[in-house]
Amino acid sequence: MSAVLDEALLEDTGRLLDADRAGLLRAAATAGAQVRATWAAAVEAGVGSQGALDGLRPRALVLLARAGTEQAAARLVAALLAPTCPCPVVVTDVAPPWLGPLDVVVVSHRGSDRDPGDALMADAVDRAVRRSAHVVLTGPADGPAPAAAAGRAMQVVPRIPGLNGFSTATDLAATLATTRALGLLEVDGEALADRLDDEAERSGPRHEAFVAPAKALALRLADHTPLLWGTDPVATALAGYGAVVLAAHAGVVAHSGPVAGATAVPALAAKLESGASADSIFADPFDDPGGDGLPPRLAVVSVREDVATRRLSSEAARRWPSADVIEIDDVELAGDSPGHDAVRAGVLGLRLDFAALYLGIATGTTGADPADAARPGVGAG
Repeated sequence: MSAVLDEALLEDTGRLLDADRAGLLRAAATAGAQVRATWAAAVEAGVGSQGALDGLRPRALVLLARAGTEQAAARLVAALLAPTCPCPVVVTDVAPPWLGPLDVVVVSHRGSDRDPGDALMADAVDRAVRRSAHVVLTGPADGPAPAAAAGRAMQVVPRIPGLNGFSTATDLAATLATTRALGLLEVDGEALADRLDDEAERSGPRHEAFVAPAKALALRLADHTPLLWGTDPVATALAGYGAVVLAAHAGVVAHSGPVAGATAVPALAAKLESGASADSIFADPFDDPGGDGLPPRLAVVSVREDVATRRLSSEAARRWPSADVIEIDDVELAGDSPGHDAVRAGVLGLRLDFAALYLGIATGTTGADPADAARPGVGAG
Protein backbone atom coordinates (compact mmCIF):
# COMPACT_ATOMS: atom_id res chain seq x y z
CA MET A 1 0.00 0.00 0.00
CA SER A 2 1.35 3.46 -0.92
CA ALA A 3 1.72 6.26 1.60
CA VAL A 4 -1.26 8.63 1.68
CA LEU A 5 -0.53 12.19 0.65
CA ASP A 6 -1.65 14.86 3.11
CA GLU A 7 -2.97 17.44 0.66
CA ALA A 8 -3.87 19.90 3.42
CA LEU A 9 -0.23 19.92 4.51
CA LEU A 10 0.84 21.41 1.19
CA GLU A 11 -1.58 24.30 1.65
CA ASP A 12 -0.49 25.08 5.22
CA THR A 13 2.89 26.80 5.10
CA GLY A 14 3.53 26.49 8.83
CA ARG A 15 2.80 22.77 8.97
CA LEU A 16 4.76 22.17 5.78
CA LEU A 17 7.89 23.88 7.09
CA ASP A 18 7.54 22.14 10.44
CA ALA A 19 7.33 18.78 8.66
CA ASP A 20 10.49 19.61 6.73
CA ARG A 21 12.70 19.39 9.80
CA ALA A 22 15.75 18.55 7.71
CA GLY A 23 15.47 21.85 5.80
CA LEU A 24 15.25 20.20 2.38
CA LEU A 25 13.01 22.87 0.86
CA ARG A 26 15.40 25.59 2.01
CA ALA A 27 18.31 23.65 0.53
CA ALA A 28 16.53 23.37 -2.83
CA ALA A 29 15.75 27.11 -2.79
CA THR A 30 19.47 27.96 -2.75
CA ALA A 31 19.91 26.74 -6.34
CA GLY A 32 20.29 30.24 -7.78
CA ALA A 33 22.79 31.24 -5.11
CA GLN A 34 24.72 28.02 -5.74
CA VAL A 35 25.03 28.86 -9.43
CA ARG A 36 26.28 32.40 -8.77
CA ALA A 37 28.80 31.27 -6.16
CA THR A 38 30.06 28.34 -8.23
CA TRP A 39 30.37 30.45 -11.37
CA ALA A 40 32.55 32.92 -9.48
CA ALA A 41 34.58 30.12 -7.89
CA ALA A 42 35.14 28.57 -11.33
CA VAL A 43 36.60 31.82 -12.65
CA GLU A 44 38.93 32.05 -9.64
CA ALA A 45 40.02 28.45 -10.22
CA GLY A 46 41.07 29.27 -13.78
CA VAL A 47 37.94 27.97 -15.49
CA GLY A 48 36.97 30.91 -17.67
CA SER A 49 38.26 33.49 -20.12
CA GLN A 50 42.05 33.70 -20.11
CA GLY A 51 42.12 30.64 -17.88
CA ALA A 52 43.84 27.31 -18.30
CA LEU A 53 41.16 26.06 -20.70
CA ASP A 54 41.06 29.15 -22.89
CA GLY A 55 41.68 28.22 -26.53
CA LEU A 56 41.88 24.50 -25.79
CA ARG A 57 40.19 22.22 -28.31
CA PRO A 58 39.65 18.98 -26.38
CA ARG A 59 39.77 15.57 -27.94
CA ALA A 60 37.00 14.50 -25.54
CA LEU A 61 35.02 15.91 -22.63
CA VAL A 62 34.60 13.37 -19.83
CA LEU A 63 31.98 14.01 -17.15
CA LEU A 64 32.88 11.86 -14.14
CA ALA A 65 29.93 11.62 -11.79
CA ARG A 66 28.58 9.31 -9.12
CA ALA A 67 25.37 7.37 -9.68
CA GLY A 68 22.27 9.34 -8.71
CA THR A 69 21.49 13.02 -9.15
CA GLU A 70 25.10 13.85 -10.10
CA GLN A 71 25.15 11.42 -13.01
CA ALA A 72 21.64 12.40 -14.09
CA ALA A 73 22.71 16.06 -14.21
CA ALA A 74 25.82 15.09 -16.21
CA ARG A 75 23.64 13.27 -18.75
CA LEU A 76 21.56 16.43 -19.05
CA VAL A 77 24.66 18.45 -19.96
CA ALA A 78 25.70 15.78 -22.46
CA ALA A 79 22.29 16.06 -24.12
CA LEU A 80 22.61 19.85 -24.28
CA LEU A 81 26.00 19.52 -25.98
CA ALA A 82 25.09 16.73 -28.40
CA PRO A 83 23.72 18.82 -31.34
CA THR A 84 26.75 21.09 -31.71
CA CYS A 85 29.70 19.67 -29.75
CA PRO A 86 32.71 18.91 -32.02
CA CYS A 87 34.13 16.32 -29.62
CA PRO A 88 32.71 13.23 -27.87
CA VAL A 89 31.07 13.77 -24.48
CA VAL A 90 31.40 10.78 -22.15
CA VAL A 91 29.36 10.38 -18.94
CA THR A 92 30.89 7.78 -16.65
CA ASP A 93 31.85 6.92 -13.08
CA VAL A 94 35.27 5.50 -13.99
CA ALA A 95 38.16 7.13 -15.83
CA PRO A 96 38.45 5.75 -19.39
CA PRO A 97 41.79 4.02 -20.10
CA TRP A 98 42.41 6.22 -23.15
CA LEU A 99 42.59 9.53 -21.22
CA GLY A 100 45.41 11.83 -22.30
CA PRO A 101 46.64 15.44 -22.26
CA LEU A 102 44.10 16.56 -24.88
CA ASP A 103 41.10 15.49 -22.79
CA VAL A 104 39.12 17.55 -20.26
CA VAL A 105 37.63 15.80 -17.24
CA VAL A 106 34.99 17.33 -14.96
CA VAL A 107 34.64 15.52 -11.65
CA SER A 108 31.95 15.92 -8.98
CA HIS A 109 32.72 14.70 -5.46
CA ARG A 110 31.39 15.09 -1.90
CA GLY A 111 34.62 15.23 0.07
CA SER A 112 33.83 12.20 2.23
CA ASP A 113 36.48 9.78 3.47
CA ARG A 114 33.80 7.20 4.31
CA ASP A 115 31.80 7.30 1.09
CA PRO A 116 32.57 4.47 -1.37
CA GLY A 117 31.42 6.71 -4.22
CA ASP A 118 34.08 9.28 -3.35
CA ALA A 119 36.71 6.52 -3.23
CA LEU A 120 35.81 5.64 -6.83
CA MET A 121 36.04 9.31 -7.82
CA ALA A 122 39.48 9.52 -6.19
CA ASP A 123 40.70 6.55 -8.23
CA ALA A 124 39.38 8.19 -11.39
CA VAL A 125 41.04 11.52 -10.56
CA ASP A 126 44.33 9.77 -9.88
CA ARG A 127 44.26 8.13 -13.32
CA ALA A 128 43.23 11.39 -15.03
CA VAL A 129 46.02 13.50 -13.53
CA ARG A 130 48.64 10.78 -14.09
CA ARG A 131 47.71 10.82 -17.76
CA SER A 132 47.99 14.64 -17.82
CA ALA A 133 44.33 15.29 -18.60
CA HIS A 134 42.89 18.70 -17.73
CA VAL A 135 40.83 18.08 -14.58
CA VAL A 136 38.12 20.35 -13.15
CA LEU A 137 37.21 19.18 -9.65
CA THR A 138 33.92 20.31 -8.12
CA GLY A 139 33.28 19.80 -4.41
CA PRO A 140 34.75 20.52 -0.97
CA ALA A 141 38.38 21.57 -0.68
CA ASP A 142 39.29 18.38 1.19
CA GLY A 143 38.58 14.71 0.68
CA PRO A 144 39.85 11.70 -1.26
CA ALA A 145 39.43 13.28 -4.71
CA PRO A 146 41.38 16.51 -3.97
CA ALA A 147 44.06 14.40 -2.27
CA ALA A 148 44.34 12.24 -5.38
CA ALA A 149 44.63 15.35 -7.56
CA ALA A 150 47.62 16.52 -5.51
CA GLY A 151 47.30 20.09 -6.74
CA ARG A 152 47.13 19.10 -10.41
CA ALA A 153 43.42 19.96 -10.87
CA MET A 154 41.44 23.18 -11.19
CA GLN A 155 39.45 22.99 -7.97
CA VAL A 156 36.06 24.68 -7.90
CA VAL A 157 35.07 24.81 -4.24
CA PRO A 158 31.38 25.61 -3.63
CA ARG A 159 30.95 28.63 -1.38
CA ILE A 160 27.44 27.57 -0.43
CA PRO A 161 27.59 24.07 1.04
CA GLY A 162 24.49 22.03 0.31
CA LEU A 163 22.89 18.96 1.75
CA ASN A 164 23.63 15.61 0.13
CA GLY A 165 21.43 15.23 -2.92
CA PHE A 166 21.09 18.99 -3.44
CA SER A 167 24.32 19.81 -5.26
CA THR A 168 22.78 19.67 -8.75
CA ALA A 169 22.92 23.45 -9.23
CA THR A 170 26.58 23.51 -8.16
CA ASP A 171 27.53 20.60 -10.41
CA LEU A 172 25.58 22.08 -13.31
CA ALA A 173 27.20 25.50 -12.90
CA ALA A 174 30.73 24.10 -12.76
CA THR A 175 30.17 21.92 -15.82
CA LEU A 176 28.51 24.69 -17.83
CA ALA A 177 31.30 27.09 -16.87
CA THR A 178 33.77 24.52 -18.23
CA THR A 179 31.87 24.05 -21.50
CA ARG A 180 31.68 27.82 -21.91
CA ALA A 181 35.42 28.20 -21.33
CA LEU A 182 36.04 25.54 -23.99
CA GLY A 183 33.74 27.31 -26.45
CA LEU A 184 31.39 24.30 -26.56
CA LEU A 185 28.24 25.90 -25.14
CA GLU A 186 27.52 29.57 -24.51
CA VAL A 187 25.46 29.88 -21.34
CA ASP A 188 24.65 32.99 -19.31
CA GLY A 189 25.32 31.92 -15.73
CA GLU A 190 23.67 35.01 -14.25
CA ALA A 191 20.51 34.43 -16.30
CA LEU A 192 20.39 30.83 -15.10
CA ALA A 193 20.79 31.94 -11.48
CA ASP A 194 18.07 34.58 -11.84
CA ARG A 195 15.61 32.10 -13.36
CA LEU A 196 16.35 29.58 -10.62
CA ASP A 197 15.60 32.27 -8.02
CA ASP A 198 12.30 32.97 -9.80
CA GLU A 199 11.38 29.29 -9.84
CA ALA A 200 12.28 28.88 -6.16
CA GLU A 201 9.94 31.76 -5.38
CA ARG A 202 7.08 30.50 -7.58
CA SER A 203 7.34 26.89 -6.43
CA GLY A 204 8.19 27.76 -2.84
CA PRO A 205 6.19 26.56 0.19
CA ARG A 206 4.40 29.86 0.78
CA HIS A 207 2.32 29.67 -2.41
CA GLU A 208 -0.83 27.62 -2.94
CA ALA A 209 -0.90 24.82 -5.48
CA PHE A 210 -2.74 26.83 -8.15
CA VAL A 211 0.20 29.31 -8.10
CA ALA A 212 3.15 26.99 -7.39
CA PRO A 213 3.78 24.72 -10.41
CA ALA A 214 5.81 22.23 -8.35
CA LYS A 215 2.98 21.78 -5.82
CA ALA A 216 0.46 21.34 -8.63
CA LEU A 217 2.70 18.71 -10.23
CA ALA A 218 3.15 16.89 -6.92
CA LEU A 219 -0.63 16.70 -6.44
CA ARG A 220 -1.12 15.40 -9.97
CA LEU A 221 1.52 12.70 -9.56
CA ALA A 222 0.33 11.59 -6.11
CA ASP A 223 -1.20 8.10 -5.99
CA HIS A 224 -0.02 7.43 -9.54
CA THR A 225 2.95 5.86 -11.26
CA PRO A 226 4.62 8.83 -12.97
CA LEU A 227 5.59 8.47 -16.62
CA LEU A 228 8.04 11.25 -17.48
CA TRP A 229 8.39 11.31 -21.25
CA GLY A 230 10.52 13.87 -23.08
CA THR A 231 9.71 15.46 -26.43
CA ASP A 232 13.39 16.01 -27.31
CA PRO A 233 16.77 14.55 -26.26
CA VAL A 234 17.38 17.26 -23.64
CA ALA A 235 13.88 16.80 -22.23
CA THR A 236 14.36 13.03 -22.16
CA ALA A 237 17.57 13.47 -20.15
CA LEU A 238 15.68 15.85 -17.86
CA ALA A 239 12.92 13.25 -17.48
CA GLY A 240 15.59 10.79 -16.37
CA TYR A 241 16.73 13.32 -13.78
CA GLY A 242 13.11 13.64 -12.62
CA ALA A 243 12.84 9.89 -12.14
CA VAL A 244 15.99 9.95 -10.01
CA VAL A 245 14.81 12.76 -7.71
CA LEU A 246 11.35 11.20 -7.32
CA ALA A 247 13.04 8.04 -6.09
CA ALA A 248 15.55 9.93 -3.93
CA HIS A 249 13.20 12.41 -2.25
CA ALA A 250 9.78 10.76 -2.41
CA GLY A 251 10.44 7.03 -2.66
CA VAL A 252 8.40 7.03 -5.89
CA VAL A 253 9.26 4.70 -8.76
CA ALA A 254 8.83 6.47 -12.10
CA HIS A 255 9.42 5.58 -15.73
CA SER A 256 11.33 7.96 -18.00
CA GLY A 257 11.96 7.92 -21.73
CA PRO A 258 11.17 9.70 -24.99
CA VAL A 259 7.58 10.35 -26.09
CA ALA A 260 8.53 9.00 -29.49
CA GLY A 261 9.63 5.78 -27.77
CA ALA A 262 6.16 4.99 -26.42
CA THR A 263 5.90 2.24 -29.03
CA ALA A 264 8.88 0.55 -27.35
CA VAL A 265 6.81 0.06 -24.18
CA PRO A 266 3.46 -1.03 -25.69
CA ALA A 267 2.07 -2.54 -22.49
CA LEU A 268 2.78 0.65 -20.55
CA ALA A 269 1.32 2.82 -23.30
CA ALA A 270 -1.79 0.63 -23.42
CA LYS A 271 -2.20 0.88 -19.67
CA LEU A 272 -1.91 4.65 -19.92
CA GLU A 273 -4.61 4.83 -22.58
CA SER A 274 -6.93 2.36 -20.84
CA GLY A 275 -6.50 4.23 -17.56
CA ALA A 276 -7.54 7.59 -18.99
CA SER A 277 -11.14 7.06 -17.90
CA ALA A 278 -10.00 6.44 -14.33
CA ASP A 279 -9.02 10.11 -14.10
CA SER A 280 -12.58 11.21 -14.74
CA ILE A 281 -14.30 13.10 -11.92
CA PHE A 282 -17.21 10.65 -12.32
CA ALA A 283 -15.05 7.54 -11.76
CA ASP A 284 -15.85 5.52 -8.63
CA PRO A 285 -12.64 3.92 -7.27
CA PHE A 286 -14.67 1.56 -5.03
CA ASP A 287 -16.88 0.36 -7.87
CA ASP A 288 -13.98 -0.01 -10.31
CA PRO A 289 -10.67 -0.17 -8.45
CA GLY A 290 -8.72 -0.65 -11.67
CA GLY A 291 -6.27 -3.33 -10.61
CA ASP A 292 -3.66 -3.70 -7.93
CA GLY A 293 -1.06 -1.18 -9.11
CA LEU A 294 -1.15 2.60 -9.07
CA PRO A 295 -2.56 4.04 -12.33
CA PRO A 296 -0.03 5.77 -14.58
CA ARG A 297 0.09 9.54 -14.90
CA LEU A 298 1.86 10.98 -17.94
CA ALA A 299 3.91 14.16 -17.67
CA VAL A 300 5.26 15.32 -21.01
CA VAL A 301 8.58 17.12 -20.49
CA SER A 302 9.54 19.68 -23.13
CA VAL A 303 12.69 21.82 -23.27
CA ARG A 304 13.68 22.66 -26.84
CA GLU A 305 11.54 24.90 -29.05
CA ASP A 306 12.28 23.63 -32.54
CA VAL A 307 9.49 22.64 -34.93
CA ALA A 308 9.91 18.88 -34.42
CA THR A 309 9.67 19.24 -30.65
CA ARG A 310 6.54 21.37 -30.84
CA ARG A 311 4.92 18.85 -33.20
CA LEU A 312 5.66 15.97 -30.83
CA SER A 313 4.26 17.94 -27.89
CA SER A 314 1.04 18.68 -29.80
CA GLU A 315 0.68 15.05 -30.87
CA ALA A 316 1.15 13.87 -27.30
CA ALA A 317 -1.53 16.30 -26.07
CA ARG A 318 -3.98 14.95 -28.65
CA ARG A 319 -3.21 11.30 -27.90
CA TRP A 320 -3.24 11.68 -24.11
CA PRO A 321 -5.50 14.66 -23.23
CA SER A 322 -5.10 14.10 -19.48
CA ALA A 323 -1.31 14.40 -19.66
CA ASP A 324 0.49 17.20 -17.87
CA VAL A 325 3.05 19.27 -19.76
CA ILE A 326 6.22 20.34 -17.95
CA GLU A 327 7.69 23.28 -19.84
CA ILE A 328 8.84 26.89 -19.49
CA ASP A 329 6.73 29.77 -20.80
CA ASP A 330 9.23 32.63 -20.85
CA VAL A 331 9.33 35.11 -23.72
CA GLU A 332 12.94 36.07 -22.94
CA LEU A 333 14.00 32.43 -23.33
CA ALA A 334 12.05 31.86 -26.54
CA GLY A 335 13.80 30.41 -29.55
CA ASP A 336 15.85 27.40 -30.53
CA SER A 337 19.14 28.21 -28.78
CA PRO A 338 21.38 25.77 -26.88
CA GLY A 339 22.07 28.45 -24.25
CA HIS A 340 18.36 29.01 -23.71
CA ASP A 341 17.81 25.25 -23.63
CA ALA A 342 20.33 25.02 -20.78
CA VAL A 343 18.52 27.67 -18.73
CA ARG A 344 15.09 26.13 -19.38
CA ALA A 345 16.39 22.67 -18.44
CA GLY A 346 17.98 23.96 -15.23
CA VAL A 347 14.75 25.66 -14.15
CA LEU A 348 12.63 22.60 -14.91
CA GLY A 349 15.13 20.45 -13.01
CA LEU A 350 14.54 22.61 -9.93
CA ARG A 351 10.77 22.32 -10.41
CA LEU A 352 11.12 18.54 -10.41
CA ASP A 353 13.25 18.78 -7.25
CA PHE A 354 10.52 20.74 -5.46
CA ALA A 355 7.74 18.45 -6.73
CA ALA A 356 9.60 15.38 -5.44
CA LEU A 357 10.17 17.06 -2.08
CA TYR A 358 6.52 18.02 -1.74
CA LEU A 359 5.49 14.45 -2.51
CA GLY A 360 7.99 13.07 -0.01
CA ILE A 361 7.13 15.50 2.79
CA ALA A 362 3.34 15.27 2.32
CA THR A 363 3.48 11.47 2.49
CA GLY A 364 5.90 11.43 5.42
CA THR A 365 8.54 9.71 3.28
CA THR A 366 11.15 12.42 3.71
CA GLY A 367 11.82 15.66 5.56
CA ALA A 368 12.61 14.31 9.02
CA ASP A 369 15.75 15.55 10.75
CA PRO A 370 18.46 12.91 10.09
CA ALA A 371 19.35 13.12 13.80
CA ASP A 372 15.90 11.79 14.65
CA ALA A 373 16.77 8.40 13.19
CA ALA A 374 19.31 7.90 15.97
CA ARG A 375 16.86 8.63 18.76
CA PRO A 376 14.74 5.67 19.88
CA GLY A 377 11.03 6.10 19.48
CA VAL A 378 11.17 9.15 17.22
CA GLY A 379 8.81 8.80 14.31
CA ALA A 380 7.14 5.72 15.73
CA GLY A 381 3.42 5.64 15.57
